[in-house]
Amino acid sequence: MQRFARLLDRLSLSPARNAKIRLLTEYFSVTPDPDRGFALAAITRDLEFKRAKPAMIRELVSRRCDPVLFELSYDYVGDLAETTALLWPARHGANRTPELTEVVEALTAASRAEAPELVQDWLDALDATGRWALLKLVTGGLRIGVSARLAKAALAQYGGRDITEIEELWHGLEPPYETLFAWLDGRADKPVSAAKAPFRPVMLATAATLDVLDSYDPEDYAAEWKWDGIRIQAVAEEGVRRLYTRTGDDISHAFPDILAALEFDGAIDGELLVRDGSGGVAPFSDLQQRLNRKTVSARMMERYPAFIRAYDLLIDGTEDLRRLPLRERRARLERFVQTIPSDRFDISELVPVSSWDALDALRSDPPDAVAEGVMLKRLDSEYVPGRPKGPWFKWKRDPFLVDAVMMYAQRGHGKRSSFYSDYTFGVWREGEDGPGLVPVGKAYFGFTDAELKQLDKFVRDNTIERFGPVRSVEAGPETGLVLEIAFEGLQKSARHKSGIAMRFPRIHRIRWDKPAGEADRLETLEELLAARFAPAHS
Repeated sequence: MQRFARLLDRLSLSPARNAKIRLLTEYFSVTPDPDRGFALAAITRDLEFKRAKPAMIRELVSRRCDPVLFELSYDYVGDLAETTALLWPARHGANRTPELTEVVEALTAASRAEAPELVQDWLDALDATGRWALLKLVTGGLRIGVSARLAKAALAQYGGRDITEIEELWHGLEPPYETLFAWLDGRADKPVSAAKAPFRPVMLATAATLDVLDSYDPEDYAAEWKWDGIRIQAVAEEGVRRLYTRTGDDISHAFPDILAALEFDGAIDGELLVRDGSGGVAPFSDLQQRLNRKTVSARMMERYPAFIRAYDLLIDGTEDLRRLPLRERRARLERFVQTIPSDRFDISELVPVSSWDALDALRSDPPDAVAEGVMLKRLDSEYVPGRPKGPWFKWKRDPFLVDAVMMYAQRGHGKRSSFYSDYTFGVWREGEDGPGLVPVGKAYFGFTDAELKQLDKFVRDNTIERFGPVRSVEAGPETGLVLEIAFEGLQKSARHKSGIAMRFPRIHRIRWDKPAGEADRLETLEELLAARFAPAHS
């Protein structure tokens, strides 16, 4: 457990991708089975302990320390595991230090009554870092900046393999992955995937600009709209049906309506979207209502009906089409889509490509609010996993900018837990007593570490009210801080006081030079919403 704790600690403090991969490969090389496999499963979020929840941790820590002290400390630290690990009064010698495998196996088999006692004994036996790692493990709250795909990249580097081999095997494997490590160590043959309807690693596009595209011939490319949903892969094989994200995460459980429509043998690459009441594409916020749910009700499926806009056909029956040129795959896709339920599938419309300048004009002003630019694909391109430069480009419309005023700030998580790094911002609206701010969004990235320290100091120096981990800051016309916010879109929202919600807001620039009274007004956003983001079919 201590070795796993050191790994998590070092990963959380290492921002660089290559550094994280190096730490993981070192861990895999010195850690025996099955510990390294369970560590991998924890990092890829493939472990779940039903008997260990945050409420249980709160109950345990309340037995050992003053509850007022805990609440004050938790308010400052902002992380349950870290606060508990630091406050827990250790009883040295109370127990031996547990191994990671022991923790996983014991907690998996524990009853509701047994789990708290097990965790309490382990907390007694571990040091502060070990306690932190244990609590992160059992609650599933690992915020260490390692995605499942990065962990697979580390496995590929460790074993000297291509990451696509590991991605194609992944859904046929189970923790603690001993057959996988045996293959990577050279002690056994490559595992034979037992998974039906496996994930195929996706082909990705590189970002384009007009200058980049000038070196290519537009006649060599097909163009289609880039839709604001999530990239998915819908796969059906011998009665097994699965829906994967672009990183290979299985989200089938959240979309039973889509699974029911996979009445074919094959694999489709496309965009997962939701239809609005008029049959068009609903904004991304509607799709969000369906994402990250363990179960979905019939009412939810009826209110937010999901469908797939098909981009590509990877498998047709038992035939792998990925080595065919795009023009042939597209022709096969057009025929394929005609044979499957039209309420759950349609095909991505092609956009005329006469010149890059003409396409630039379309890209900047797409006909639908949910289209966020164009995709460009060479007609002779094979479907190659990864992000090769040249075959595919994404050319997004430029982000929209608005000047807003910081209203509230909240502490972040992990290495940001001591900084006010999450900012709610607003714009001016005329009221009975004159102009006042109404919140229109929240952002927590887009600034450097140095700027974070400046923002944190501004929050502390200008706090006027405190609400637990949240602070209200001075936000008058002369005293507020203006944040230039970049965002991808707007939509109406009954949940926001302003009536407007932003899509993908982030801090573009800190306007230390601009008086808060000169920030934008709500009318500006309302006009933009009406002009640019009203549904094209309404």
